Amino acid sequence: MASRNHTVVTHFFFVPFSNLLVLRVSLFFLVLLMYLLTIVGNMLIITLTLVDPALRSPMYFFLRNLSFLEIGYTSSIIPKMLVNFLSEDQSISFLGCATQMYFFIFLGITECCLLAAMSYDRYVAICHPLHYTAMMSRAVCFQLSAVCWLIGLLVGVEQTTLIFTLPYCGPNRINHFFCDLPPVLKLACADTYKNEISIFISSVLFNMVPFLLILVSYLHILHAILKRPSAMGRSKTFSTCSSHLIVVTLFYGSAIVTYLKPKSSNSLNTDKLLSLFYTVVSPMLNPLIYSLRNKEVKEALRRVMAKKILV
Repeated sequence: MASRNHTVVTHFFFVPFSNLLVLRVSLFFLVLLMYLLTIVGNMLIITLTLVDPALRSPMYFFLRNLSFLEIGYTSSIIPKMLVNFLSEDQSISFLGCATQMYFFIFLGITECCLLAAMSYDRYVAICHPLHYTAMMSRAVCFQLSAVCWLIGLLVGVEQTTLIFTLPYCGPNRINHFFCDLPPVLKLACADTYKNEISIFISSVLFNMVPFLLILVSYLHILHAILKRPSAMGRSKTFSTCSSHLIVVTLFYGSAIVTYLKPKSSNSLNTDKLLSLFYTVVSPMLNPLIYSLRNKEVKEALRRVMAKKILV
């Protein structure tokens, strides 16, 4: 019976944001603008960190990885969302939903781990500057990056497999704008307690633990900054680190509230708004934060633009 039930649902249907066409068209253009800014901004950072020799430090290696992640992360969700804004057909196939969820988990978990690796890089650079070259060698950077990607890949496979091997026999309307874990899990025709525990454990391990590690790193960084005698040196170091801290706060804050708040306080509308923030708004702000608050990035952009003008 479970096997037969599993084959009943071949498509899911998203609950639209609104039935008002004017509102949906307005949201389409707003989200499209943010998506284009995300793609252009992150592509710009990837290009600058590849072509400018001054941006070859470990920090910019991780930043390039982050920008690549943001492009894939948003592209796994936003194009389908944009289609749904203007289309009457709000459906997504069973396989399409599983694929979207896999890439969302894979890239999201990878980003959580990568942000922790970036905080470790800043910790070593500021608290152990004499050993920075040895501790953050090219090989170490590649290893840290590879571990982040591998963790995301494995968690994505595990969580997606656990959810989509459950029987789905109807209803099939997802009260969300993409195939996120909690709203899809609500539609399963089986006891989902083990899945909920698995999601909670993964959220603690790959959201809370990296976030706490980042906080500990920045407490050490803050202590090291305050010990510096030069006010100018303190200001420059804090400016560089604050960019990363802003990105961390934006990403982790909304994600932790969404996945770790008590179930009794769940509000689907609140979850959708929070999800919109960390899937659309935060990836758009990241390149702006890193470029506008980073003197080296701005100087690299000026150098590249000057070369283009001269050519």
